[in-house]
Amino acid sequence: MSLPDLELQIWYARIAWGLVAASILLSVLPTLLPKVFPQLARRTKAIVIATVAVMMLLPGAASPAYWLTLVFQYPSGLLTGYSLVALAARWRERPVIFSLNPVFALLLTLAGVALYLDAFGVLALEMYYRGFDSGAVALLSCAAAAVAAIAVFFRYAGAAGAALLTSVLLFSVLRLPTGNLWDAVLDPLLWAWAFASVIVAGMRIYAARKAARPQPVAATSW
Repeated sequence: MSLPDLELQIWYARIAWGLVAASILLSVLPTLLPKVFPQLARRTKAIVIATVAVMMLLPGAASPAYWLTLVFQYPSGLLTGYSLVALAARWRERPVIFSLNPVFALLLTLAGVALYLDAFGVLALEMYYRGFDSGAVALLSCAAAAVAAIAVFFRYAGAAGAALLTSVLLFSVLRLPTGNLWDAVLDPLLWAWAFASVIVAGMRIYAARKAARPQPVAATSW
């Protein structure tokens, strides 16, 4: 088991939270304030990114990253990867898709539920501590990288695949964010996002099935 250096974790938190904040702002500003930001020009995007970067690089408690880390811990490598992919998409003026891929979101949701139940002693599988096991971690990291590469190559859940590759690379090379594999692929914010995406996907499926049902023909009285 090898853990990342604390100074490296601090810099990771600043950069990762900066990516998360910038990607969120560039995604929601045109939606929440369409009259003020009908369409973000590249100059405006650059100003938003630069402002977020400067704020995150402020020393100590003056940095929002300090307080975000206290409340939410470190962003997972997967959330950081998603933020990087989203930021690149916003820069290229790709359409905003707020929901995660349904299959990937369901897997993250189930994994999060299992981890939380295990943490409360309901399952007692010691899942989190197994994230430090070097043998299991190496095997799972290779499997995750292979799945991510396949997803990107076949253009199925390409954003998820690219984000997963980013998280595996950060973990394999730098052991970020904490040296535990679970922290590299899941965090509370990402789990909430995945859970919300599962609910949205379920509502869409229900609405589609309801619309496909044959409507009863009203009786006509003569």
